[in-house]
Amino acid sequence: MSKPLDRITLLETFVRIADTGSISAAARDIGLSQPSVSRQLAELEGRLKTQLVRRTTHSLALTDAGIDLLADARVLLDSWDSLEEKHLAGETGIRGKLKVVAPIALGQMHLARIAWQFQRDHPGVTITWQLDDQPIRFAEVGCDCWVKIGPVPDETLIVKRLGSVERLLVASRGFVAEHSQPNSPRQAEKLPLIALDPFEGGQIPLHQGKRVVTIQPDARMQTNNIFALKEATNMGLGMAVLPSWFIADELQSGELVDLLPTWRAPSLDIHVSYLPGRHRTLRLKTFLETIETEVPEIEGVERAI
Repeated sequence: MSKPLDRITLLETFVRIADTGSISAAARDIGLSQPSVSRQLAELEGRLKTQLVRRTTHSLALTDAGIDLLADARVLLDSWDSLEEKHLAGETGIRGKLKVVAPIALGQMHLARIAWQFQRDHPGVTITWQLDDQPIRFAEVGCDCWVKIGPVPDETLIVKRLGSVERLLVASRGFVAEHSQPNSPRQAEKLPLIALDPFEGGQIPLHQGKRVVTIQPDARMQTNNIFALKEATNMGLGMAVLPSWFIADELQSGELVDLLPTWRAPSLDIHVSYLPGRHRTLRLKTFLETIETEVPEIEGVERAI
């Protein structure tokens, strides 16, 4: 009879199954055979006397008990990582795995550079870099921290504001030549708009100091991808509201024009969020300190006060 595995190993295997979405993928990641991983899952279910995973021919899903265990398992494994880190840091420096979820455009254009420099400074850390603009279920995704533009819809997390993003109404040079540059928000309202989903209520509040004018331009196109939005704007299909950090080069070259230089759309805050608790790993603490320093240095991002 084989010797029962330790509980930490069983939980690590279960979390890997949940993260990869299949037993075979978890087995490949861990470096074990699929039957070995299946036996570990069965042993954990036997110890807890409950079914954790519901399997069919083509899919795998966690049961309600599995979803509850997943959140608890991540906390316990993080605590173990913190303990291990505490006693090994003097010998090996910061080490272990770090999973970060970040917005697609900001994560690709700026935050990735910060993350790669962090990894070079701390080669003992292995980074998983996931880009996603949609809200996530933090415990199910299993990330260490989540960088998001806009509010974080999860009251169970600790949320810190890193800075705010200036947004402006822009159009291509060719579009301006064809339609002429508006002198006021009401003139801009008559121009076709390319909107970033969700275009809530079809309204754009524009601010000039304390003065606010809300316009309702006709959206001739909508997209949920900011890269597609910029490309359509560059092609002259309409005006758009875009963050200044995203179009700094195009504004400088004149490819895009700030239609109303004294008016701005509402700014959006950049947040980083993570789980509460005293067992925060040293690698996470160090990464949070890094992005709190570096994000406000991005052009077009205002430092949090």
